[in-house]
Amino acid sequence: MEPQPGRNDEFWREFLQQGGDTWQGIGRRFFKRIPADPRCRMCAAPFRGPGGTMMRALGKRQSDANPNWCTSCFDVMAKHHGGAEVEGAMLFADIRGSTALAERMSPGEFHALLNRYLATASQVVFKHDGVVDKFVGDEMMAMFFPLLTGERYVARAVDAAKDLLRATGHADPGGPWVSIGVGLHSGTAWFGVVGEGTHIEMTVVGDAVNVAARLAGAAGPGEVLVSADAAAAAGLDPSLERRSLALKGKSVDTEVVALRVDAG
Repeated sequence: MEPQPGRNDEFWREFLQQGGDTWQGIGRRFFKRIPADPRCRMCAAPFRGPGGTMMRALGKRQSDANPNWCTSCFDVMAKHHGGAEVEGAMLFADIRGSTALAERMSPGEFHALLNRYLATASQVVFKHDGVVDKFVGDEMMAMFFPLLTGERYVARAVDAAKDLLRATGHADPGGPWVSIGVGLHSGTAWFGVVGEGTHIEMTVVGDAVNVAARLAGAAGPGEVLVSADAAAAAGLDPSLERRSLALKGKSVDTEVVALRVDAG
């Protein structure tokens, strides 16, 4: 679809709500199988190694304006500034007890641990066709929507959350190499491009985002808290553990499902 001037909201709505069988979704599934990091947060095109060389031949290189995106994706965002309210799933994950960890480690050791965690979290999100929105300290925010994730985007976000626990060792007999908590919620949010000039980012904002962030803050070590709405959309077993939480800033309690992964 080619956007019309002044109608970028319509462009983004149709763009983001397309299914994963578009050329964007197909291309991303191919690119993410090429082993190389870092990579574009939108299309998963690798920036280094043989894969990076291949992408540069296709006109996709790391953007000078924003190293998180390839030139092709950055150009689309810059040209089609704006966004739209669409349905999606939001996932937040952060390290538990990071202040105490930093106190016990040298700055270099803590930096290495943080880098390992952020790289692992990114790989899990890409595996399930989500988009890493941002990192803030030791917290990752990711989003899943039909364009890249497919119609089962909520279920795949839940799968990503559980895989993130496994990838950080929460299913290992010896325990995790880093302890994390995860929050997940689905609903309507504003997806789009913010900023001006070359200082632009794709992001997602709205109450659904705030709920996911609050759930991550309330999650215990090695736990995923999924809102009842997201759990229903993902088709989770209704017999799973449920809780009612009073989240900061919310006028009514939030019903959630608690998930963990079993140690082998």
